[in-house]
Amino acid sequence: MAPVLLLDVVGLTPRTLAHMPRLRRLADGGGAVGLDTILPAVTCSVQSTILTGTMPREHGIVGNGWHFRDLGDPLLWRQHNRLVAGEKVWETARRHRPGLTAANLGWWYAMGASTDITVTPRPIYHADGRKSPDAYVRPPALHDRLTGALGEFPLFQYWGPTASIESSAWLAEATRGVIGERWGAAPDLTMAYLPHLDYDLQRFGPDAPEADRAARELDAALTPLLDDAEDRGYTVVALSEYGIENASRPVDVNRALRREGLLEVYVQDGREQLDPWTSRAFAVADHQVAHVYVPDAADIGRVAALLRGLEGVDEVLDREGQARYGLDHERAGELVVVAEPGAWFTYYFWLDDDRAPEYARGVDIHRKPGYDPAELFFDPADRLAKAKAGANLVKKKVGLRYAMSTVPLDPACVRGTHGRLPSSRADAPMLLTSDAALLPDGAESVAATDVRDLLLRALGAAG
Repeated sequence: MAPVLLLDVVGLTPRTLAHMPRLRRLADGGGAVGLDTILPAVTCSVQSTILTGTMPREHGIVGNGWHFRDLGDPLLWRQHNRLVAGEKVWETARRHRPGLTAANLGWWYAMGASTDITVTPRPIYHADGRKSPDAYVRPPALHDRLTGALGEFPLFQYWGPTASIESSAWLAEATRGVIGERWGAAPDLTMAYLPHLDYDLQRFGPDAPEADRAARELDAALTPLLDDAEDRGYTVVALSEYGIENASRPVDVNRALRREGLLEVYVQDGREQLDPWTSRAFAVADHQVAHVYVPDAADIGRVAALLRGLEGVDEVLDREGQARYGLDHERAGELVVVAEPGAWFTYYFWLDDDRAPEYARGVDIHRKPGYDPAELFFDPADRLAKAKAGANLVKKKVGLRYAMSTVPLDPACVRGTHGRLPSSRADAPMLLTSDAALLPDGAESVAATDVRDLLLRALGAAG
């Protein structure tokens, strides 16, 4: 049975594939179909569905983050695998093929997973407040061998205003080393996450020249990996969690709740902080989907009516509405709001930028109570933003503390978004494979929930 290489090529759509000749050659030699994604069409939720074959109501990953009611905090981008309920595809495969091995390079919820090899970005948080690039690697002995060969993981090119091809190229080269047995026997299943298309498609929009260039850059970085996989007889499956559509309208859902007296803040050092403990309603914004938490059931009707009246809102889902999308899990908000095409939700809750929390102007994905695509930009209103960032990197290298305050508070710069179900096939996710026999006869698409069984067939581990 051939080993399997599973690539998460974020943002892969018919539009981007047109500029990716090596990936097209893979599809031409095998097959290509659309991927019927889920709501919310965001990284953590879709990856969890792909790997478990279940919907968020079963695996519990209702977004890239949610309000942890037992902790009293909204938290995004957690990393512990046990947050994902259900058996993962490699675990299912092991029941049919005892001894099957698996590697995860960059897929989310990697820490504590039962894969044999794990590589995931994990900064060093120094005692003095500095943050340095690094990765969580298992087995531990692999860490120094991997970074010795490739250098430290390029964390500041993985997300933020300097995000670039370097992070995806590093992950692609690390994957080459794994399947090429550079650091030991090649696993039966190797999974790699390649986020490069996320950056310029959100910065400039999917139909911008910069998006086409990003597709070409990623295809070039993938070419050696795909060539190696072909030479070694791998079955390759390349897919995307979502496609990115043009963004034109940010929607300040938390500010609307605050103006109605439903969202509370508290003040520290002259800056406002979201108060999730006393708010009667607040939203955890996640691209084009927002979970709205309403602790008192008596307030739900009022909050729902307010949300339905917001320009840019398409749907307001209560538990019954969430059930239609397989999203009715206890972690979900009492209400889930879905944006109209082209609209997306900010996390902003302050009404005066001078009172914004310190993290608002920085790249701070773990403290912000919602997703912030403006982190991909240097503030255009600050002509010295890039120079300040360069000076801060110098401080980092010599061991000094620094604050990277370069992110704009005007969301109008964002040109691409995702999260709702796609409006057009051109911007919908795809699945490509080197083995056409894995695809249903005559099918134009496969459901995200069916990818797990497709992978089990490729691994010779179907029940």
